Formats: sequence, C-alpha cells, structure tokens
Amino acid sequence: MYWGVDVGSSYTKICGINQKKEIIDVKVLPTIINQDKIVKEYLKDKEVQIIVSTGYGRHMIEDTFSCPIIGEVKAHAKGSYFFHNKAQMLIDLGGHDVKVILVDETGDFVDFKMNDKCGAGIGNFLEIASKRMGLELEEFSKIGFEADKKLSISNMCTILAESEVISLITKKESIANISYAVHNSIASRLASMAQKFSIKSDCIIFTGGGALNVLLVHLISQKLEKNVVPSSHSQLIGAIGAALSGYEAWNIRI
Repeated sequence: MYWGVDVGSSYTKICGINQKKEIIDVKVLPTIINQDKIVKEYLKDKEVQIIVSTGYGRHMIEDTFSCPIIGEVKAHAKGSYFFHNKAQMLIDLGGHDVKVILVDETGDFVDFKMNDKCGAGIGNFLEIASKRMGLELEEFSKIGFEADKKLSISNMCTILAESEVISLITKKESIANISYAVHNSIASRLASMAQKFSIKSDCIIFTGGGALNVLLVHLISQKLEKNVVPSSHSQLIGAIGAALSGYEAWNIRI
C-alpha cells in the first residue's frame, strides 16, 4: 500500500492505493493539535510501503514518519490528472486558500496562481456564513438557487465580509438572497483568478471541499462560460496525488 497524507488547514485527508493504483482506503479527519499522532494511530495497523505528505502540515508528517513530501500544487496536479487527463486547468478551493493550476499533457503543473491573503475568497467564509444562517453548508448552498435578488458582497476580508452578511440579516433579506450573495462573491474571485490564464479546453476541473458546493460550481461555470466539473474524490485529490507520488518513487527504486 502506498499512502498519501494531505494535512490541510481544516481537514486532513488520508488515501491508500495498491499496486494497481486502485484507491483502497480513504479517511477525512478534522485537523487539530497533534495531527501527526492521529495519522500515526490511523496507519498503525495498515500495510505501509511508503508515505508521502503534502499540505500545510506536510513537514509535521515528514518529521514523524521520516517520509518524503510533495508540494500542494504538484500533488493536486498529479491527483487531478489521474482522473481527468485531458483537462488543462484545475481550481482548488480549500479552507484557507485558492489555487488555480495549469496542467500539461503529462500531468505536471506548468503554472499556477494562489490566493491565501484574504478570507472572503476561500472556503472558511462559506462555513462562517452558513453558521450565521443556522444552516448546514450543503443546505446553505442549495437554497441560493431560490434567490430573487442578485445581491453582492464587496469586501474581500473575512471579518468585513461577515459584517456585510450581518447587515443583510438586519435588513431582513432572505436566506436565499444572502446565500447567493456569499457564493457569488467567492465565484467572482475564483473566476477572476482563472481568467488570468488562457486555455483551449472547455472543461475545468474543480477540486477541494469547495467542489462539493453545487451553487459555487454553477456560478463559476456561468462566469467562465466553461464546463466546471467537480473532480472524482474532489476533497482527496491532494492525498491521492501524494500517494501516486509515493507509488512512482517506490517502484522506480525497486
């Protein structure tokens, strides 16, 4: 078994593949303190040929397991290419950053843009806003389709954007309209980043937890006028890319 561990800011994703590159074992855990010990406990009874770590906490896993690491961008490119080898671009929306990655015909990234400076363009803002509405994130995203006003949120800072959401609440705007405003602000940010690149393909792959959000996928598709496709195992793509990297390294070695 070849293991990839993606320690993100919000969640840790673990993926194990076998010699046929089949995904055999996956696990998603909240990222908390001593995450390396939690990962070690999960893997203690598993067959482990090699572990490769990626994500914000990759060095913590590297220190604990004395294992190789792979950068997030490279891991996501490799994982996305495994499922979608014709796509030239992928958008990854995680808890604390957004990555737009260009991929070549071999699955290597050729360029990327990353935004980790402001909160309104990232996944955590969605969770903050949905909690304000008293809804689960999935319900919050679906209700936005019922909006009868195309409201907008102008601030890109999480704190200021949350203040705008509170202002809309006090004005008694509907949850559907607020949901649309939140999702539209994030979709606009992601579309703007993607438009910095020119691609021939009509298809863009969406990865990360944000790819599970149906309204976000819809709005980004509209803004880019392209087919935005949530990747298979979208939340696990980084871990899958890390596992594939381990597979390649081990089999070259032997």
